[in-house]
Amino acid sequence: MTESVTMPNIEGEHIIMRGIKEFDLEAYYNFLLDAEMGRLTGSQGKFSREQTAVWIRKISVPAEDRVDFMITVKETDELIGEVVLNEIDTDNRSANIRIGIRGYEHRGKGYGTEAMTQMLRYGFEALKLHRIHLGVYTFNPRAIHVYEKIGFQREGVERDALYVDGEFHDMILMSMLEDEFRALYEVNRDRKWTN
Repeated sequence: MTESVTMPNIEGEHIIMRGIKEFDLEAYYNFLLDAEMGRLTGSQGKFSREQTAVWIRKISVPAEDRVDFMITVKETDELIGEVVLNEIDTDNRSANIRIGIRGYEHRGKGYGTEAMTQMLRYGFEALKLHRIHLGVYTFNPRAIHVYEKIGFQREGVERDALYVDGEFHDMILMSMLEDEFRALYEVNRDRKWTN
C-alpha cells in the first residue's frame, strides 16, 4: 500500500500469523520442498537454500503489492505454511490470496481455514480491500470445499490452466467481496493492526 506498513502478529485460536524472519530459513526451505503442497498449489519451480534466503529477505520487507504471513502453530511456534495477499491493486481495491500448508500432519486440522479467515479479515479491515480472489485446481477438492465453506463464490473456470505430468488441469476461479465477508463474519473497522 502507499503508506508504510508494519506487519502485525495475528493470533487465532490455534495459529499465529507473522512476518518471516531470517531464522525461518530452514523451516521455510523445508516448506518449499514439500512435494504434495507444491502439487496442490501448482508450483513447478525448484528452490535452492540460497534462492530461498534471497526470497526471505525480499518478502520480509513490506511491499505495496503483497503481504506475506507465515503460519505457525500457536502451542509450538512451528512454521507450517504461509498465506499471502499478492497482486494488490489499490485502485480497484482487489488482491489475490494464496495459501500453502506443509505436511500431511498439518493438513485437515483447520489451520488453513483459520489462516484464510484471518487473512481475509486483514485484507478487508486493514487494507480496505473490496474483492479478494483465488484460483484452485480441480484436482484439489479438499481446498475447493474449504474455500466454499469460508464463503468464496465460484466465478468461472480457466480451462487447461496447468500442465503437469502430461495432463492439463482446469483452475476454478473464486472470489469474495467485502459485503459477503461482512455478512458472514464480524467486522471491526476500528481494529488496530500493528504490534
